[in-house]
Amino acid sequence: MNALQSIKTALSDDIQRLNSLIRENLSSSNVLMDSVIERYLTTKGKQIRPIIVMLCASMFGSIDRRVLDAAAAVELLHNASLIHDDVVDDSKMRRRQPTINAVWDNHIAVLVGDFFVSTALQRAIATGDLRIINEIGKLGKLLSLGEIDQIYNAREHTLNEEAYFKIIDYKTASLFVACARVGCYSVGASDADTDTLSEIARLLGLCFQIRDDVFDYFDADTVGKPTGNDLREGKITLPLLYALGHNDDEAMHALAAQECLADSDIAILTAFARNNGGIEYAYNRMAQLRDQAVALLDRLPACPAADQLRQLFDYIITRDF
Repeated sequence: MNALQSIKTALSDDIQRLNSLIRENLSSSNVLMDSVIERYLTTKGKQIRPIIVMLCASMFGSIDRRVLDAAAAVELLHNASLIHDDVVDDSKMRRRQPTINAVWDNHIAVLVGDFFVSTALQRAIATGDLRIINEIGKLGKLLSLGEIDQIYNAREHTLNEEAYFKIIDYKTASLFVACARVGCYSVGASDADTDTLSEIARLLGLCFQIRDDVFDYFDADTVGKPTGNDLREGKITLPLLYALGHNDDEAMHALAAQECLADSDIAILTAFARNNGGIEYAYNRMAQLRDQAVALLDRLPACPAADQLRQLFDYIITRDF
């Protein structure tokens, strides 16, 4: 049993309540909508984000209905963004299953994503806390800005680590931060503790995205999902950024700046990143981020949830998919 499975076991009753709440609130009077959503809900992801809400809340209170509503809001908004991303990227598979747009079409997928967004807002409102409602609204903006920044940088060939971290701060870490904040708000945690846990969650989100990006530099058979997609879309992530920044190979710089890359070009660039310290650097950066987070956690009260957050870092950095 890995760390995430252990955490899920400890939270199993609350996770079951959460999933029942989500399923109940996504129910509608439309047969097509219900059939699409029912199929989608059978392939739930790891649910790391609502787990962060629960862990942060349980550090300062108990997991009650308000916490579950807050967790449902972020999980629903997260899934809405995935559904919309699949349309934008024309993705045919997610979680080893066909996407909504692959089974039905883009029109239905966009509408289902919108339905998830609206339901997320309803759950945020149900908490009765304007801070949580504001957090969900702000999160939607940051997720969009992160994607737009990534598209812009790919088109303008902005290749530097600062731009990379700004993008993943918006498109991934912002969701983890929102999880920490709504969890803390739900149980009345102090502003200082909320800010500390928000920074810990931000560091966790950065680690999550860096690890996700590392997957793209290995064969699909090794990872168990399609790889090379970032480079195919002109997105240069941390391993290749490091390799390019520490090597004067003009041919590689020119290849990375091309508008369209063939599969053979992608294979060359991913091998270049692997052979020039890119993967090792990415792991070193994740270790640094984890150490920063652990130092912050040590300032908070010792409790099982704090230990589980530490375990979550190790799981995210070492996960296989």
